[in-house]
Amino acid sequence: MKKIGFLGLGAYVPERIMTNEEWSQYVETSDEWITTRTGIKERRIAAPEQSTLDLAEKAARAALLDANLTPQEIDELIVATDTPEVYAPDTASYLQHRLGARNIPSYDLAGSGCAGFLQALDVARSRVSDERKNILVVGVELLTRLMNWKDRNTCVLFGDAAGSAVMSSGDEVSEILASAAGTDGSQSEILCLEVGGTRKPFTLERAQRGEHQNLVMKGREVYKEAVHRMAQVSQQVLAKAGVNLDDVALVIPHQANLRILEAVGEALNLPSKKLFINVHKFGNTGSASVPVALCQAREQGRIKKGDLVLLTSFGAGLHWASLLVKF
Repeated sequence: MKKIGFLGLGAYVPERIMTNEEWSQYVETSDEWITTRTGIKERRIAAPEQSTLDLAEKAARAALLDANLTPQEIDELIVATDTPEVYAPDTASYLQHRLGARNIPSYDLAGSGCAGFLQALDVARSRVSDERKNILVVGVELLTRLMNWKDRNTCVLFGDAAGSAVMSSGDEVSEILASAAGTDGSQSEILCLEVGGTRKPFTLERAQRGEHQNLVMKGREVYKEAVHRMAQVSQQVLAKAGVNLDDVALVIPHQANLRILEAVGEALNLPSKKLFINVHKFGNTGSASVPVALCQAREQGRIKKGDLVLLTSFGAGLHWASLLVKF
């Protein structure tokens, strides 16, 4: 069987850094309060003139450059995002045109929250095996544009970013050895944004009350599910690949909250040196979280040729996913 995996990786984070101290201008909070509860110290905020498409394009071009490919060599495009460029059509349509790609299949994978990028990679993996040569996958979120800046329990958690990967086949790729994913829709109400769909359509009255920015996040329930599901799906992937955790060089989880990451590490009995963490620098960037962390880990020399790297994520839905990659 041919090897399928990453041919190139790329990431982009906006220039503006927003520290915890700055949040005191908007809500009653402090650096100590935020750090103690989340481990986050700062996050990136997109410039007023930037949109989701702008972030996605930068990450996509970085991945193409890393793969030594042009946009015309891409055969399919998948964008994982919950903060689309417009309501319709999908962000992938805009990105296909912006990149100057051919008239290839291009579509969004939306609503999966922070698990979206790994789910999209799993889809791309199956598409490559179905004779699609090169598939560009982008995870992008401009979460600070849509959140409620007056809700201190949620607004301090998020940042803006984009990450991307080119999936292909051949001896030169970083091979995906195994994957696993799951969904528990019975838990969908603990992490959701209701207004804007058919259940609660967007209206002027709801907008005036700020309901379109009211992210429901039941912290204790989300914490419990995130730790359980990311640890569980990680173990499933290792079992599928016939690999022990001791053989894994690095685990890169979705960067939601430092407390969650530490708990996942404990659940897996993972040495702290094997757990990659950058949530203190970027906050929760949704579907961009794992690819940004993956790029940063590689840049820092934390990933070497031959290393096994475990990726795991969890998001609204509730959805979860994991991949084991050999670099």
